[in-house]
Order: sequence, then structure tokens, then C-alpha cells
Amino acid sequence: MKFSIATLLSQFSHDKLVAGKVLEKKLNCQETESTEKLQIALDVLEKIGILSKEMGKYRRSPDDGLVEAKLRCSSKGFCFAIQDEEEADDIYVKESHLSTAWNGDRVLVKVIKEGSRRRSPEGEVSLILERANPSLLARVKQASEEYRAVPLDDRLLFEVNLKTEEEELAEAIDHLVHVEILRYPLGGNPPLGHVTKVLGSDAEAAADTDIVCCKHDLPQKFSPEAQEAAKSFPRPASSGKIAKAELKNRLDLRKLLTLAIDNESVLKTDRGTPLVENAVTLQKLKGGQWQLGIHVADFARYVTPDSPLDLEAKHRGTAIYLGEIILPLFPDEVVRRCALAPGQERLTLSVLLTLDKTGQVVEYEIQPSAIAIDHQLTYQEAQSLLSNPEGLDKEMSAVAKMLDDLFFNLSPSVKAQRLQRGGFDLALESVESPYKDDGRLGAIATSSTLPISAMLAELMVLAGKAISEHLHALSLPGIYCVQGDPDMMELEDLIKLGNNLKLNIELGLEEEVRPQDYQHFTQEIANSPAPKVLNHFLKYTLKSRHYSTHPGTYFGLAYTDGYCQCVSPGQRYADLLLQRLLHVLFEEGRDRRSSRSKKGVNLGSSTSHGEVKWTVLPAAIQTAWEEELATAIPYLNDREKLAQDAETDLEGLKKAEQMKERTGEVFQGLITGVQSYGFFVEIEELLVEGLVHVSSLKDDWYEYRSRHSCLVGRKYRQAYRLGDQVEVQVKSVDYYRQQIDLVTVGGGSEASSEDLEDD
Repeated sequence: MKFSIATLLSQFSHDKLVAGKVLEKKLNCQETESTEKLQIALDVLEKIGILSKEMGKYRRSPDDGLVEAKLRCSSKGFCFAIQDEEEADDIYVKESHLSTAWNGDRVLVKVIKEGSRRRSPEGEVSLILERANPSLLARVKQASEEYRAVPLDDRLLFEVNLKTEEEELAEAIDHLVHVEILRYPLGGNPPLGHVTKVLGSDAEAAADTDIVCCKHDLPQKFSPEAQEAAKSFPRPASSGKIAKAELKNRLDLRKLLTLAIDNESVLKTDRGTPLVENAVTLQKLKGGQWQLGIHVADFARYVTPDSPLDLEAKHRGTAIYLGEIILPLFPDEVVRRCALAPGQERLTLSVLLTLDKTGQVVEYEIQPSAIAIDHQLTYQEAQSLLSNPEGLDKEMSAVAKMLDDLFFNLSPSVKAQRLQRGGFDLALESVESPYKDDGRLGAIATSSTLPISAMLAELMVLAGKAISEHLHALSLPGIYCVQGDPDMMELEDLIKLGNNLKLNIELGLEEEVRPQDYQHFTQEIANSPAPKVLNHFLKYTLKSRHYSTHPGTYFGLAYTDGYCQCVSPGQRYADLLLQRLLHVLFEEGRDRRSSRSKKGVNLGSSTSHGEVKWTVLPAAIQTAWEEELATAIPYLNDREKLAQDAETDLEGLKKAEQMKERTGEVFQGLITGVQSYGFFVEIEELLVEGLVHVSSLKDDWYEYRSRHSCLVGRKYRQAYRLGDQVEVQVKSVDYYRQQIDLVTVGGGSEASSEDLEDD
């Protein structure tokens, strides 16, 4: 069964009956075994009252009293069911009420005891919707004549019986292994697993990328079906030309001077075909206006829905970047056909934006198109042309002139518009990103060493905003990116830290965070004694962006009425879905109220917004897309979260490895958090955080003062407060848990009389 119960239940509503045959098609149940498993699942869900059956069709039972949530457990066995709604109460679940659910599983919970002001409601797991641990990292041990796997994650409080040849397991005792779960706990039977790979004698002996891939169950190879489909994927014409038939109903933009500008790591890769998805054109119009063209490789033209390659990409959700290892969305054969390349004609989806002198978008048009890349440049090459435009031939002088117009005339005006509405920049040490837009960061990052990256992102974001407005104006379904306001609790330490460093960091409105506040924060931080650490701190106060079927606010870009990410269909499945939706608009959309109307509107242009007074897509197509996106978005959000966790995990392992090698060394650091058990120090040189445990402060008895965020020595009045500079020595490093223990060798401050007062 290739679908989870969560995916199955997402096909139902309380008011609409769904036939089994329809479910078979939607869930791609092509083999007899898959169909039989689907029917078993439907029968069980009906028996326990989650589904009701009428006339051979199914619907979700109304008022079943169940809450959907995700389990979060501690190493001590305490578990809470965390609901998706931010304001909803967490539900406490006793170990005896887990019904074999594990940490991270998505479940349906029945509340058995209402909560009070001081106590959380209690519940029991009624159904496991989706397992979060199809595999796990573990250490092999021998118990009597059996072999078992003990999970490294101490929140998984069980052991897994192993099904492998005895000789193989005997050699793996006390080694770190990757275990695939063959059977979850069932009745009185324990879980059963199979060792797929021995990673090393311990975590430090294993490759960090192996640890991350196994820990997060990331696919390192394409499925056999996808590999077979890739072999027969159409290749580009050897001439580099587009067939005449392919140009039908497309804008022909091949004669425009067209540039592709990308990371050096993308263009000079040795990992197959460079994944170049975007190109730009720029034309000067009358009255000082500009027409900016953002052209996106048309992956949707070649990757057909529900094909093996599409199903594989949908399963992956997003490309994942683990240092030198990339887990791509598509095999190289697909990239070779769809990606943009110099001297080659390619099919694209173009957003043509008309901007005035101030950088304001006046109107836009979205159309299928064809382009030809004249020059492909790295960011460094583009910056070099901007810095040294003299002595170039006629062709390269035209390229340098276009770059100058793009990045010195247009981009600063567009940025000024963003700053005027309250937007902000994040000044980071490294902005190396595979995405041209705001990516997973949810804001535009700037770097003094590579400013052209942020300048290009400024322009790419405009395409996403235009598509968002267009979908909403025509009442079409859509995949919008939403980013909520930072949590006040997350900001408290930053504000206290800033104040202790004598910075003017305060919110403009009490109890409300606005992008304008972050704009002010970044200005203050730029002139602070520790800009590197504070910008790093500020970055992690931003919430992750997520997908939604409805337009909403996007904090990092200061948008209040909708935004789409759309420029990376070769890396994000959501972008590919948006491309498909736009193709449906052009192919199936009605450009007039009725067939009797003589004049139609341009459905790709913003000029149609005030004229369209009818439903653009046929009802059946509109409904099908609404249902498809509603089903796809929760899964895509989970995959984005998984990718972000995996990339962050690898970064943490690399930092832990780096600090392990530097055990005993002394570093300068800034106290960024204080708790009763110790304080956290950010090592400024490396942007690595470690903990100074209170038990290591042996010169005095230290007491915690929460009101002033400091630890105070009772006898000698030494204080360690938020924002204090300290010298710390690396004491020890737990590589797998990424925990760095430090001891102080100097720094801190003298306690004030207020610090000595009890809270």
C-alpha cells in the first residue's frame, strides 16, 4: 500500500460520497494487491466509525470527536499530541494510551479528560494516520539467541527485533546500523526490522550524510519505475532548435537578449546537467518604463501527471541539499531535456512585468513561451562585468549594459518599494542558495561578498507576486506561500539581548510584530558590537514558510495579500503544480462570458482582472484542481519541513565534528540564552552554540534570576547575563546529539544590586 491512512482520509469530506473506484484512481492503485489493501483499509475505517458507507460509497463520519495531531514524546516517556492549529491545546497522552504510536506519528486522538487552566487535556490514540519512522538509526545488541536494534533516538522507547542472517548480525553487534521497519507493533508482537546498512562502529565513524539520510529516511536512489521512465525521456534536439509544432500558442522570445545568471556551484557542477531554471530579459519602454521578463523552464510541458517520473517527484516533494550530495527531484535525463542551456532554445513559462521608474509593477502578462539563452554567467562573472565594463567587444558590451540596467537601475528601485512597505534584508555570512527567490529562508538575504544574488532575488520575487495576484483575481485554485509573524516568545530573548548590548531594539506596537520592526532591528544590528551573531539569531526567529490554498501574509517579504514561489519547478513540486495549473488556464480557460460574445480577454494579462465576471475554468476542472491541491499541500508541507530538518541536521553534525577536533581550544563568545541549568554561548568566529552548565561554575554558588536573564554568584557577585562577552573552552562534544559542552575561562560581568534581588 503506497499511501498512508492520512492520505486516504484526505480524500473524504462530511458532505460528499466517494466511490471506491474513484479512490483507486486517485491513489494510483493499479495492482490487485493495492486494490485489496485499499478495500481492507476502507472496511476498517468504516468499522471503527471514522467513515460511513452509503450505497457503496464512503464519506467522513460527522462529529466523530477525534482530533488530528502529531505526537511529540520525551525520553522520559511523556507524550503530547500537538494540533496543527497554533492556538489549540496540546493533549497529554499516557504511555498506556499510545496504542503502539511512536514519536512523530500523525494520529487521531480522542479526548478522554478535559483540560483546566493548569492542566492539559488528556487523550488516547484512536488511529495512527501516518508513521513518521519507516526506518531508524540504531545500535545492534544480542539478547539470548535474538538480535535487537536499540534506537539512537531516546524518544523511541522500544527495541526492534531483527530479521537478518545471523552471521551478518553477529558482525554488527554494537555497531550503528540503519534499520527498515518491516512490521510495526501488532497486538503482543514487538516491531520487526531489517538491517539495510551498517554505518560504522559508532556515529562518529559513519559518514554524516549517511546518518542524515538514514535518520530522515531520505530516498538516495530513484525508484526502478522512475529510472526506467527516465531512459526513454525525450532528449533535446541535437541542433538545439525547437520544432515548429512546439511553438504553437507560445510567445516567441528567441530574438531577445537573454541571460541566465546562477551560482557557480550550479553551473560548474560535476554532478550531471546543470539545473538552470531561470533566465531574464530586459527592454526599455517609452516614458522611462521597463519590461522585465522572468522566464522559467517549462518542466510541466514534459513531465506528465501521474507518470512514474511525476509520482516519484511528488513523493520527494522537494530537492534536498546535503553538502556535496544532492537528492534531486528528477533524474538527470529530465533535467537535460527541460533545463535552460546556453546556445539552446527552450520552452519556458514567462512572466513579463512592466515597471515604472520607481520600480512599481504597472501591469504584467503570463504566457507559455520559447527563449534562447545567449549567455550563461555565474554571479562572480556578472559582478566582474559590472565592475570592469571597459575593453569589451560589441556583444559583451550589450551584456554589460543589460546587467547595469538590471542591477543598478531596476533592482534598487524594486528594493526601495519593498523597504517602503516595511520589508527588510538579512545580512548573512553565506547566501549560497540553490533558489533564486527567497527559498526556504522566507526573506531576502544579502552578503557583502555576493550582492548580485540578493539583487536577482529581488526581481524573481516579482514573478511569484504576479502569479499570486493573477490566480486570486481570476478565482482560480492556487498554491500560495504563507509565513506567519514571528512568535513573541521567540523574540523576547533577542530584544533583551539587544537591550543589554545598548541597542534600541523595541517593537513599534506592543504585543504585535511587524516587518517594519525587523527593518529597524537589522539597522540597529548593523551598528552593534556583534552583528554576525545577532543576524544569525534574528534569522532563527523567522517562522518557516508553508503552502496554503488561500493567499495570506508573508512576513519576510512584507506581503499581506498573497505570494507564490514559482521559479523552481525542477526543485520544488509545488512550483511544478503551479506551472500545470497555468497551462490549464491557457488551454481550458474561457476568455469570454459565452460563445455568443464577440470579444474575449487575454487570460494571461493583468488587464483582464476587472473584465472577467464569469467562472474561468469549467466547473469539473475547477473542482478537480481544488481537491488535488487540498490533498497535495499538507504532504508537500511535511516534505519541506523534512528537507529543512535534514539540511539543518547535517549543518549541526558538521559543526559538532568541527568542534570535536577543537576540544580544549578557547574561543570568544556571546551569551545568547540563560536558564536555571546554565547559559548558552554563541562562538562568534564559527557561529556555533554550546552550553556552559551551571555545575561547571565551581567558583561560587550561582542562582538564576529570570527577570534579568542572568546567573548570579551569591558570594562574589559574578554575573553571567544575556549579552555578556565570555571566553569559553570546548570541554566535550556529543557528535550525534550535536551537543557542545563549554566551560568559562573569563568574561561575564559584575552583578548589580537589582540582580541580587529575588524574582
